[in-house]
Amino acid sequence: MPISAAPKNLLTNPLKILHTSDWHLGRRLYGRPRYNEFEAFLNWLYDTISIQQVDVLIVAGDVFDTMTPSNKAQALYYEFLGKVSKSCCQHVVIVAGNHDSPTFLDAPSNVLKFLNVHVIGTACDDLDDEVLVLTDQDDAPHCIIAAVPYLRDRDVRSSSAGESADSKDANVIKGICAHYDTVANIAKAKQAELIKVHKRHIPIIATGHLFAAGGKTTDDDGVRELYVGSLGKISADMFDEGFDYVALGHLHVPQRVGGRDSIRYSGSPVAMGFGEAKQQKQVLLIQFGAINNIDNESLALNTLSDSVVPLPSNTVTEVKKSVEKTTKKVAIQATAYMDDLFGFDAPIEQDTVAEHDTKIHSSDDYEQKHDHDIRQIPSKVAAQNLPQDDAMQMQITSLPIPKFQKLAQVSGDLETINVRIDEAVSTLVDQESIWLEIVYTGDDIVSELREHIQAMVEGLPCEVLKIKNTRIYNKVLNQQQTSETLQDLDEMEVFERCLTAHDVSDTQKPSLRDAYEQILYSLRHDDKQAE
Repeated sequence: MPISAAPKNLLTNPLKILHTSDWHLGRRLYGRPRYNEFEAFLNWLYDTISIQQVDVLIVAGDVFDTMTPSNKAQALYYEFLGKVSKSCCQHVVIVAGNHDSPTFLDAPSNVLKFLNVHVIGTACDDLDDEVLVLTDQDDAPHCIIAAVPYLRDRDVRSSSAGESADSKDANVIKGICAHYDTVANIAKAKQAELIKVHKRHIPIIATGHLFAAGGKTTDDDGVRELYVGSLGKISADMFDEGFDYVALGHLHVPQRVGGRDSIRYSGSPVAMGFGEAKQQKQVLLIQFGAINNIDNESLALNTLSDSVVPLPSNTVTEVKKSVEKTTKKVAIQATAYMDDLFGFDAPIEQDTVAEHDTKIHSSDDYEQKHDHDIRQIPSKVAAQNLPQDDAMQMQITSLPIPKFQKLAQVSGDLETINVRIDEAVSTLVDQESIWLEIVYTGDDIVSELREHIQAMVEGLPCEVLKIKNTRIYNKVLNQQQTSETLQDLDEMEVFERCLTAHDVSDTQKPSLRDAYEQILYSLRHDDKQAE
């Protein structure tokens, strides 16, 4: 039976999936609570789900910022799930990230499943449990979700004494790939069964919380290394071609993996640090089936329909065969993808724009040189080669997230800092305020830098959360004013200070660093709430 003969409603009403990740509920910025921002984001997300009539919400890890989230962070999480369960959204799929406690997320899963909230916190012993067939109200299959959480070191490899770093790296990657291959085979078997019955394509969407090779990060984003020695970076070709879309979490910069439109990071919804202040945050709306226009007016947003990917064509036999194809042709539309939007709200000089454009161009050059299997088709040419059946397409649309608390990093000498503060404040509207990180880079020695900065912001709707002085000899002359605190340093920086203070020889440092990284990994990934 041809797919085109399927019931009309299956073709005219596309399946809509919203991809989000890295909420980091409970995160602080230089000790400042940010619950108002998280609450505003969740309210916006709920409204977006309702307006866009989203069927499935995916949260690809790092729901919370720590393994022991505060009561307030938990309240935001459960209140949101309760509201969404009564909305048009028929399913919520949540997987754990490296910041999450797997057992904490799993604990209420048996209750949440009655709200159609599917939680996979811990890698399952039986991988069938990670493959979810989601159905609509009439019990017809929507899609298949390969709900893979963050795979901890112990989930994917067995350690052995004296194992080298290269061996660890290879075993971690091998274990991750084996996990995804097994899950993909289970999902494709279920897909084949459903195709026989329903005579139409049932998309497979995989999740993951991992570090993709070549992934972009920013300073001060709080992204931790997932494995000891930065191991376990996964390339795009390691994902099975049977996955129609891969929804990733962990990296906070929205981006494609290996240039592939169907493998993406949605990025964090809120800037986790001043290094992310210039990013346009987003969520990704993925539509399968007949493509409808996105409701821009009701959202008051400039959405970007940045890619249309042709799905398997019109017969059941061809659908089955297409799952096994080794390549997918991706039609890239002319509109630029939102991961290239890093503009700062305040006025910027022309040379800054030129530097930004060069940076993006260099990144594109890198992808073209290193991803030889990618075939990007110009939109005009691709439009002629796409299947004419619009019901067999996947469309990906970027939905920009408003900034609920403006941040800005201001650097320069005192005169430049003063100008930049005024520029940042001039972008504010209504009752908005802005948080500032000040980085003094001037040549002059300033003995009372904090007092100068406070005088600049007096009476302005802004607050300075951090002042940094890069003048080394200024630090020496003004130890009380600019001395480092633990808040300024991460764990490895503290360890490096200890190595220097105790005159540890250069020959001993590598082995000590490796041992310390092992300790840090155990502390960060040991689930304290597990029995």
